[in-house]
Amino acid sequence: MTKWVYTFGDGKAEGRAGDREHLGGKGANLAEMASLGLPVPPGLTIVTDACSFYYDNGRSLSDDMKAQVLDGLKGIEAIAGRAFGDEANPLLLSVRSGARTSMPGMMDTVLNLGLNDQTVQALGHTAGDARFAWDSYRRFIQMYGDVVMGLDHEMFEEILEDEKARCGHELDTEMTAVEWQHVTELYKEMIEAELGEAFPQDPFVQLWGAIGAVFASWMNPRAVTYRHLHAIPAEWGTAVTVQAMVFGNLGSTSATGVAFTRNPSTGEKALYGEFLVNAQGEDVVAGIRTPQSITEAARLESGSDKPSLQKVMPDAFAEFGRICDRLEAHYRDMQDLEFTIERGRLWMLQARSGKRTTKAAMKIAVDMVAEGLITEHEAVTRIEPSSLDQLLHPTIDPRVTRDIIGSGLPASPGAATGEIVFTSEEAVIAEEEGRKVILVRVETSPEDIHGMHAAEGILTTRGGMTSHAAVVARGMGIPCVSGAGTMRVDLRNELLLGMGVSLKKGDIITIDGSSGQVLRGAVPMLQPELSGDFAQLMVWADKARRMAVRTNADTPADARAARSFGAEGIGLCRTEHMFFEGERIQDMREMILAEDEAGRRAALAKLLPMQRSDFTELFTIMHGLPVTIRLLDPPLHEFLPKTDAEIAEVAAAMQMEPQLLRQRVDALHEFNPMLGHRGCRLAISYPEIAEMQARAIFEAAVTAARDTGAPVVPEIMVPLVGLRSELDYVKASIDRIAREVMTEAGLEIDYLVGTMIELPRAALRAHVIAEAAEFFSFGTNDLTQTTFGISRDDASAFIPTYQKKGIIEHDPFISLDFDGVGELIRIAAERGRRTRPDMKLGICGEHGGDPASIHFCEDVGLDYVSCSPFRVPIARLSAAQAAIKAGR
Repeated sequence: MTKWVYTFGDGKAEGRAGDREHLGGKGANLAEMASLGLPVPPGLTIVTDACSFYYDNGRSLSDDMKAQVLDGLKGIEAIAGRAFGDEANPLLLSVRSGARTSMPGMMDTVLNLGLNDQTVQALGHTAGDARFAWDSYRRFIQMYGDVVMGLDHEMFEEILEDEKARCGHELDTEMTAVEWQHVTELYKEMIEAELGEAFPQDPFVQLWGAIGAVFASWMNPRAVTYRHLHAIPAEWGTAVTVQAMVFGNLGSTSATGVAFTRNPSTGEKALYGEFLVNAQGEDVVAGIRTPQSITEAARLESGSDKPSLQKVMPDAFAEFGRICDRLEAHYRDMQDLEFTIERGRLWMLQARSGKRTTKAAMKIAVDMVAEGLITEHEAVTRIEPSSLDQLLHPTIDPRVTRDIIGSGLPASPGAATGEIVFTSEEAVIAEEEGRKVILVRVETSPEDIHGMHAAEGILTTRGGMTSHAAVVARGMGIPCVSGAGTMRVDLRNELLLGMGVSLKKGDIITIDGSSGQVLRGAVPMLQPELSGDFAQLMVWADKARRMAVRTNADTPADARAARSFGAEGIGLCRTEHMFFEGERIQDMREMILAEDEAGRRAALAKLLPMQRSDFTELFTIMHGLPVTIRLLDPPLHEFLPKTDAEIAEVAAAMQMEPQLLRQRVDALHEFNPMLGHRGCRLAISYPEIAEMQARAIFEAAVTAARDTGAPVVPEIMVPLVGLRSELDYVKASIDRIAREVMTEAGLEIDYLVGTMIELPRAALRAHVIAEAAEFFSFGTNDLTQTTFGISRDDASAFIPTYQKKGIIEHDPFISLDFDGVGELIRIAAERGRRTRPDMKLGICGEHGGDPASIHFCEDVGLDYVSCSPFRVPIARLSAAQAAIKAGR
């Protein structure tokens, strides 16, 4: 029989922390805490397989699963000393989601389940607090009506705001028991009017409805978007945890809060978090009330006049501190914890590895090595490679004068400038139009996930450091200022008001997520220095990795940036990019449009010193590191004029009739140029082009070697080879030019001639091509195009549809297709080294900076990966993690 349900509580649990795949992160960690004897309310977890069953069976729940839930419920009742649905001593439940990877706020939760018109009376009696009971009931109706019955949350909020105004209250906490009772009646009347059905009074109907709704939320738009952004497979599903309720809203001796065992923004080793007295959990993260600091030190630092948990409830605070230390030591990682204090008694509701900024992750990893909690290798594997992008965000130049118009909490570090937009939809539209924006909201909700991803930064006027905006922004690496209470958002008139300044949609602001300041206008930015903890982690990563990391660089600026990020050479210099600069394009066009070889050579003679200068500078910057230069690759038509005005301009410069020039341009037109006259085919048709480039390379190598005193070993790459005879022909020309230059210079230059493997035929015939090639570099952009028969430039029209419909999991142009393209790489690597055991193998397509693809490269045994300059740190860390995983 399938085991659908695992129970926990009273110091025992059927699951453990390692059962995340079945119990989800929340369920697994609750089981672990219960097994450790920590104060965890009893509960049960429905496994993730039940989510798959739910969708595979018309969104229905298994009868067998229901029976196991009822059995587990008996155990909860026995531990809690209350009975579910009992009209004298009712047990109330929370129903929460829990995927194996944390997805904060993306799925639904139902609290206070089990309340109805009878049990609310009993709750008030047993608690000795009628106001608490009716407050809990109205919360339950509102949450259940939204999550399960599908009514808009705002419909309930409108009723609540109207009643608060009628009663003369500003805060929810001012409402009396009688007033809350009236609100619940209004809620129920609205539900029946809108849906034609009454709010369910049967607790078991409520239970099955809530469990189904949580499973259903796995496929809601915000959860789908979050999974897409974080590469979480849809087939994983979510578990559901059903747990006895404990109450933080039972008066002044009760509270609820969220805390991290270390600062999630900076990594500082200090308890960090927020809480509210007389509140339930959603109050802390929703930003409805301003939360209070947990520690006295944090309260003083923030300048708050509201007392800390350390002062208000010192005994509970002390116990909580001991539990934090124990859990961090147990999990050997910074923990994100949720807790409730019910009339002075502490309860732990959740423990998970805390989301943190990359800066914090670096510090925590380095500190934990120093503390002896983890090893250097573990520290390297703790950092998500793609998150290193966060460290490359600019910061505000400290020398500038800041025009501060508001301030809030420094929720996610880094600075960002952009136009003000007030909705997520506007942010998405702006991104599509190439405009940078700051998303300004009173507070964000999970429905804003698409707009937050599209924005450069986020500003909210409400919410704390653990609000939705803060947590999600930190995870995305987006600068965020939250809780900017000195500012006001006027949505009706689309205005942002602060310190006497009124800004409208489209105005420019800058936010500083490190200080919490909001500035008017754009300000100068500085790039961060990758030192300190980052540098230490990179030292450990470089010790661990086997593969070298090079860069794709066509300009001196690219090469310098890449070296500063730790690049160990250039794996791809696209020489064609050099021909588009300044006046060079004119000489290039003259060469292409020349009537004969003599005309082409005359134009190439003007290009030679330009190419030589380019290569000399690259060799000098790399100072002895390998530099791979690809000969001219794209079809010639890319360099030609297209509009009538451009043709007229070029014709005048070449002293020929525009009509004749138009005819020449038309003659060079190809129906499918990416599979046409390009790459080595150009070098065979027009050998003078390859000769000029080879001469420029070797003359530059001589100059750079003499100037720097460091040996220069050019690696000349012949593109688009499919036949060994093609490589033989072009290589003979390169070798001849090399001998000529070395004789003229009186200096020997070592060099390699290889090819880019970007055609399936080249991969399959690698053993033959390797007889001539001294290295292979896998051009995975074109290899993916030619393997799939898909144009990279046009694939965006249908690849997202393929992903949405489950035809493919990843865009093959972003993350390597291991089964098809990857198989060709394996074949080429194995066959090439069979012929030439010392064959140097690398990858220079965009996949060279993709962490998943880098793991594949390690598995295949490539010698290096090459990527864009700003992805070099990502590649260094990914290569180290791949080597550690492989046990090397």
